[in-house]
Amino acid sequence: MNAITIAAVQAAPVFLDRRATLERLAALTREAAAAGAGLVVFPEAFVPGYPDWVWRTRPWQDGARELHARLLEQAVALPGPASEAMAEIAAESGVYLAVGVDELSATDGTLYNTLLYYGPEGRLLGKHRKLMPTGGERLVWGQGDGSTLTVLDTPFGRLGGLLCWESYMPLARAAMYARGIDIYLAPTWDNGETWVPTMRHVAREGRCYVVGVNSCMRGSDVPAGLPERDALYGGDEDWLSRGNTVIVGPDGGILAGPLVGEPGIVYAEVDARVARAARLEFDPVGHYARPDVFELRVDGRPRSATDRSEPVDAPPADAPPA
Repeated sequence: MNAITIAAVQAAPVFLDRRATLERLAALTREAAAAGAGLVVFPEAFVPGYPDWVWRTRPWQDGARELHARLLEQAVALPGPASEAMAEIAAESGVYLAVGVDELSATDGTLYNTLLYYGPEGRLLGKHRKLMPTGGERLVWGQGDGSTLTVLDTPFGRLGGLLCWESYMPLARAAMYARGIDIYLAPTWDNGETWVPTMRHVAREGRCYVVGVNSCMRGSDVPAGLPERDALYGGDEDWLSRGNTVIVGPDGGILAGPLVGEPGIVYAEVDARVARAARLEFDPVGHYARPDVFELRVDGRPRSATDRSEPVDAPPADAPPA
């Protein structure tokens, strides 16, 4: 088990521009790797950007349709060129890379809020789709299922994460703890004053490291020419996200950050052995659990809107041969 330096990148995407955002992601990843980071973490829906307009528009009005169409056009397909580009970025810098994206599903055409994990050899290692979009987000993203409650074995410990307000879901957290998570990623758009205390609670509850990483974005970061841009967004004082990026140790103590009101990269060295040793005092799914009293069942099966056991265009069973 090796210690590793984590870089939590607080930045703005090039809003709804996938190619330009990937270029920015590459530059920031190189910067973090040059500073010694072995794991680089980006915010929720960083590529091509968080659909902030869901909090500023009326459903299907005020330019929301046009913005949604742009998001669909710029979203990330798996597999696809954008995913391949992120794999190449990880390999070029020799780092583990975790990136929040708007994923466009090739099977059902739905957008998902997804966290992607890449390895330093340039391979997609896994993904997690947000289980429950929050409030207005439901106008944009579908619901993930239990098949993507991903935890990865790495040389520096067990790595996984939940997106934004999933970290307020006690059973989702418990499912991650039950898989032995050592480094818990929490990309978010939450700028509230309770977010950093939540990260500290999750770290102390799970006896794991927690990486809360946010975007930092003003109205002036929204490109001219987007539908209803001038009506929805102002200048530098119109904050979409002020950031709140923080890295917390397994005792709940803050190791780095919080960074607020400016872009930047927050660094901390973490050692999974410290997290595992901390569970001597409190292990929420081990010696401090009461499985005779409480039971958590997780359905890890992938879910689909249709039963694909037969081709959709299959002829009836009693149809004559062609």
